[in-house]
Formats: sequence, C-alpha cells, structure tokens
Amino acid sequence: MIIETIESPADLKALTPEQLTTLAAEMRDVIIDSVNTHGGHLGSNLGVVELTLALHRVFDSPNDIILWDTGHQAYPHKLVTGRAKGFADLRQAEGLSGYPSRDESEHDWIENSHASTALSWAYGLSVAEAMKGADARRIVAVIGDGSMTGGMAFEGLNNLGHSGRDCIIILNDNGRSYAPTVSRLGESLVKIRNNPVYMRRQAKLEKLLADLPVVGNIAKTGLDATKAAIREAFEPTAFFEALGVRYSGPFDGHDIPLLEEALRNAAAMPGGPQVIHVLTQKGRGYGPAENDPIKRLHDTSEAKPGSFTAAFTEALVKEGEARPELVAITAAMPDSTGILPFAERFPGRMFDVGIAEQHAVTAAAGMAMGGLRPVVAVYSTFLTRAFDQVNLDVGLHDQPVVFCLDRAGITGDDGPSHHGVLDMVLLTKVPSMTVFAPSSYQEIGQMLHDALDITDGPVAIRWAKTAARQSPPDEVGHGLNARRTRVGTQLCIVSVGKMLDAAELAAEQLEAQGISVTVWDARVVKPLDPAMIDDAARHPFVMTLEDGLREGGVGMSVADLVSERTIGVAEPRVRVLGIPSQYIAHGKPDAILADLGLDAAGITASALSMMSINDTSNASL
Repeated sequence: MIIETIESPADLKALTPEQLTTLAAEMRDVIIDSVNTHGGHLGSNLGVVELTLALHRVFDSPNDIILWDTGHQAYPHKLVTGRAKGFADLRQAEGLSGYPSRDESEHDWIENSHASTALSWAYGLSVAEAMKGADARRIVAVIGDGSMTGGMAFEGLNNLGHSGRDCIIILNDNGRSYAPTVSRLGESLVKIRNNPVYMRRQAKLEKLLADLPVVGNIAKTGLDATKAAIREAFEPTAFFEALGVRYSGPFDGHDIPLLEEALRNAAAMPGGPQVIHVLTQKGRGYGPAENDPIKRLHDTSEAKPGSFTAAFTEALVKEGEARPELVAITAAMPDSTGILPFAERFPGRMFDVGIAEQHAVTAAAGMAMGGLRPVVAVYSTFLTRAFDQVNLDVGLHDQPVVFCLDRAGITGDDGPSHHGVLDMVLLTKVPSMTVFAPSSYQEIGQMLHDALDITDGPVAIRWAKTAARQSPPDEVGHGLNARRTRVGTQLCIVSVGKMLDAAELAAEQLEAQGISVTVWDARVVKPLDPAMIDDAARHPFVMTLEDGLREGGVGMSVADLVSERTIGVAEPRVRVLGIPSQYIAHGKPDAILADLGLDAAGITASALSMMSINDTSNASL
C-alpha cells in the first residue's frame, strides 16, 4: 500500500497522479475504519483528503506553517505526517489525539479543537515572523467546515486585510459555510485572477494609466470600475476584497492538479493576505456520509437511549407543548445536543446560529427580553467561549435564559479542550444565576420544568455525556431542594450530579467497615440548600464530590458554608474532591475519574484517610 511508504510530506512530492488517486482512497479507508472503531470526526476529514495532499505537495511543512481550523478536519494531515500507524489507537488513552497536537508532531502548530481562531493565529505568527526578520516562510490557514460562521474568524480576517500581512487562507467550503454559484465566464475569470503573470501585467497597466498626464487618474478609475463590475457580476469577491483580502476561486477541492496550480500561484504572489476558495464534499467517498442530509456523518455521536441528552430531548418537547413561548437555540450542533426533535415538532422555534456561541447567548437575552423563553443548548466547553455574554448580557440584565449544558464534566475521548470542567466554577459566580446538576434521567425533566418557572434570572442545567441512572418517582427531587439518599452519623458526603452513583457505592463500602455515612444529592449547586448544609455541619467529617474543577468549585462553597454554621463549636473536617487544575488528556471517562480518585474506590480511600487519627495531611480543604 502506498500509505505505508509515507513517513513525511516529502514522500508525497514524487508520486504520480495515479498514485495520488490510489493514496487518497487508502487514506479514506483508514479514516473510515478508525472512526467506526474508535469514534471521532468522519465527514469533515473525508472531505479534505485531496486538499491535504495538494497542500503538502506545494508547501514545505513544518517550515511553512499550516494551521487547521477546525482541527477536526486534520486526520488526513496526520496520515501524511508520519502518524498513519497511530490510527489503530486513535482517541484512545496514550494514543493519537483526535485533533492536531503539538506534543505529537512538529507539523502541528495549534491544537485548535474549538473553531474560528486560525486567522487570528495566522496574524500573530505573521507579525512574529516579520519582526524576527526570518527567511520567508508561508503561513497557510485552512478554515472551513462551518468555522467561518464564528465572529472571531471575521475579526482575524479584518485585521489581516488591514495590516496587509502575507497569509494564504484556504476557505474549505463543504456546504456548511459559503456555497456560491459561478458561471463558466466566472470560472475563466478565476483562472485569470489566480495567474501571477496576469497579475504582474495588470499592476504594470495600472501604473502606466496612473502616470498618464491629466487623464491618468480618470483612466485608472475607469479600469477599476470595469473590473469591479465584472467581479460583482461573476465572482463573490466583494466581501473579501473590501477587507483588503485578495480572493480567488472557487476551485474543485477534489482535483489535486487544479489545487496545486492554485496554491503555487498563490505562493508566487506575496504582498498581502489571499483567500483561495475551495469547494469540497463533506463525507466524500463514503456512502452513508454522503447520504446523511443533516451533518454528512460529521461525527459518530448521537443521543443514545437512556442518556442525559435523550432525557433532555424528551423534556424539551414536553415543555414546548405546554409553553408556546419556549424557543431553542444552539451553536451548530442541533443534533448532538438533542434539539432536532423539538425543531421537527415546532417549526420556526429552533435557531441554529452556527459556530457563534457569543452571538447565541446575547441573542437569547434579546429573545428573553422580548417575552420568549429561550433554552440555549450547547456543550459545556463551548459555553465558556461566551462567558462574558452570560455574565453581562444575560446575568446583569436578569434575563430568564435557560442554559442546557451537555458534555459537562470529564467527557473522555476528545481530550483537554472538550472536558467540561469550568462551567460550575464560572456560572456559580454569576450573581443572578441558578445552577442545577441532575443525577438521573428523570431529574432532567423535573429540573427543566423548574428552571422554566424561574423568571427573575438565568438558569443553567449541566449534565454528563455518560449514561444516566434511572430513578423511580419517589427518588426525584423538586424545586431548589437537595435530596438526602442515605442517613448516617459520622461522615456526610455531598455529591454533585452524576457523582451520586460513586458516592453511594463508596458509602456502602464504608458502611461495611463500620463507618456510618450520610449521602446528599446536591441537585442545585447554586444556591446550595440550607437544609443540606445544616445537616452536613452536624457530622464530624464532610466530603464533597464533583466532576468540575475543585478550586473555586462547589465543594469549596460547601466547606465555607459548613464553617459558618459551626462558629464557636467543633468544626467538621472537610475534604473537597474534584478535578485538579490541569489539562487532562483523552481517555475513557470512567478511567480518567478513577485515576483522579473520583471513583468509589478512590472516594473510600480518601474518606478513610481523612478519618484516620494518624493522618496529618487532610486539611479542611
């Protein structure tokens, strides 16, 4: 197989067109097999195989800097930069990351598993290269798969155009961003404008006209007007060139020779930023992806029966029936967050704003101010991109927006950028915010109902990607109350969200060793239930469990309140368990939690250590 001979991009340069076609097919086979085995991003990677080959044949990575935005379209890039064998362990612990990774390869400049940032990276790197006075190296930013819907991309684009910094921007248009139509005359103009010989001659002509006595400026203005009229009629250039960014395209993103010609021409024409518009087919070469009308098998995730996400889907539709003012908003993931059934049931009441979380949040504030009840469905890690808007546009204005945060806590295979460990630390600091953390499938429906009854400020409900426990009606809480699941006298465990299972199992193990344990399901982490705090304060030992950051998290708030309750009397010893302040690599969620001491065995060991009279390490925090 040809793919077995590719150890670096240099190995691509000697391949014939026929060999490149064969290699492209082999690369797609590897990607399909790996994603079907381990999960990950499929459609976006299948669409950029030929583009990746052309890029690495024209440019000299890593001397030339290739930036991928979004990073989930970089599997082909990994395959041709010496990591093909690693796809057997894609997204597995100690294996290849599902995104570019600086720890893996010198060819990976940025991790970039969120979106819309590459143009800002490109601007910053271009400034650094210019100030160093380094030898010329190309900076190439591949942006697409929806990432041009993010506002930060336009901020970077505007700054590049204003500065005139050299940068080649590949706009990978796979039907999820721009999709202009071009006539045959437009196609001819594309080839002309991407030809450096033509561009040099045009520059000479413009200078010649400008130098003509008396009528020079008039003649040049006439030429510019004629060119502009042709562009407006046949090319989607006006937007880019108004920002000072030269535009060429669109080009067939699956035609390697054509792509190479366009890229070489762009490389031969320095003097400012350029956009090369490339049309690709998301899911190319894989029937199930090509025939998926929703997301071209962007990834292999879906709301599994019995999951927290499935519970949210069910609850949202139910509340939508009873509340005609309820609307749902998401940022480019209506399927993964479970709101497509709501959109199907209530046409016109779901709004997908693209990869634009900041816009989604402030738009939701406007909808709420106008009398609607917006529910913003987004991953926990992506809401942190819009925290300023949550705090000052929603919170400061006391708008009743409900934030429903999927993939909260340790999520697993997607690695450090996707663990949702910041939401509780941040959201509990918004003055008017209420924060729910369900421990079961049934709690989701109750909490969404209760959240929609709160009208004097925002509410957040956060849940894990993992399966949800099932609870009978008498084990479901209500309102802002915590729920006590076990009564004891020595140790009180306060559990947050999905950690309840591990807490109860640890309590059973401790009871077997003669330790009497109380367990609380906090349910609401802001405000904390005073009855739960009062009960915790009567125990000599208190332990808190959460799958969010420990520092500044819920447990520390519990510890502070317990301490206030016990002023002047014997104060309980409190131990706070949570996620440490570090970037955590990809792996299975249960394995990661076990490594962090947040499984039943780790909780039991920590409790025994805290309660040991010989232990001198267990400070109150």
